[in-house]
Amino acid sequence: MEQLRIPGPTPCPPEVLQSMTKQMIGHRGKEFGQILNKVTQQLKQLFQTQNDVFILTASGTGGLEAAVVNTLSPGDKVLSVSIGVFGERLAAIAQEFGAEVIPLRFEWGKAADTDAITKALEANPEIKAVLVTHNETSTGVTNDLASISLVVKKFDKLLLVDAISSLGSINLPVDDWQCDVVVTGSQKGWMVPPGLAMVSVSPKAWQSHTVAKMPRFYWDFTKAKNYLKKGQTPWTPAETTVFALEKSLEMMLEEGLTNIIARHARVAELTREGVKSLGLSLLANKSYASNTVTAVRASQGLDVDKMRRILEEDHQIIIAGGQQTLAGKIFRIGHLGWVNEADIEKVLAALKIVLPQAGFGGGK
Repeated sequence: MEQLRIPGPTPCPPEVLQSMTKQMIGHRGKEFGQILNKVTQQLKQLFQTQNDVFILTASGTGGLEAAVVNTLSPGDKVLSVSIGVFGERLAAIAQEFGAEVIPLRFEWGKAADTDAITKALEANPEIKAVLVTHNETSTGVTNDLASISLVVKKFDKLLLVDAISSLGSINLPVDDWQCDVVVTGSQKGWMVPPGLAMVSVSPKAWQSHTVAKMPRFYWDFTKAKNYLKKGQTPWTPAETTVFALEKSLEMMLEEGLTNIIARHARVAELTREGVKSLGLSLLANKSYASNTVTAVRASQGLDVDKMRRILEEDHQIIIAGGQQTLAGKIFRIGHLGWVNEADIEKVLAALKIVLPQAGFGGGK
């Protein structure tokens, strides 16, 4: 069996996949309603929130669009705190729907600086919302969301968070950090196939929702809330993926969130130290390096494409390359969800063989 070590989709436990083989049930019926209500309450535990939580049939990007269109109006000024590809995507969504985006970009491979955020908010008091990616998979960096939140809330702004690759793997206490809309995706740390976006909505976000004028239909949080009261979703849900989520949440709660976070930290540290022992260097400083994906610099003649091809063909290990301006300059190892130390040790052992084959250090 191949090792899928990209930042998503991630491998799924056999029990989760088996749960998807159940026959379809009525999505307006009592049985599905019981499942939906149960998983919603369990998600609240893992989000560490008392806020509303909704399950949308969508990729993570759909969840990001929902966050934007449910809280903003055309012409609203928003501050986009971007440290990579996915920070730019969130900004692009807001701009597409008519928001006036004020970009605050940081060097790829580095975390956002709260002093710069403070200055941007001081210079633009009319800003309504701040868009932040908690964990940027394109660069392997985790922003200090707790500190960012303190700044954002000092200025009483909405905080919209892309937590697609962090929630369920990296600590993110939604209520303690006063996050207004938080989005995650089933195919990341939740050990579930792609198809679901899960979002939390704070009271402050609901206040913005009542006056938000961006067009929305499928993503309307009011519809989601009204239907959830009946144990339903507004539209036909991805039933089998919800079945999978039910099983994965059972497994996650059995392990415990504290243990899950600690496991990801151990696996990430093993990954970082392992690649450094091979003579490679990391893109991100350890102080803000992600615990769900490690970005590694290509150096000493390493041909990333060749290395990835050999890893897949000879060792059945799939890792990710760099995106956009980082293409060919880095490779990325995903370690989130259903992952342990043994998985990473196999990747490191294969890399030791393949690196010289792909030109690292002058090898042929």
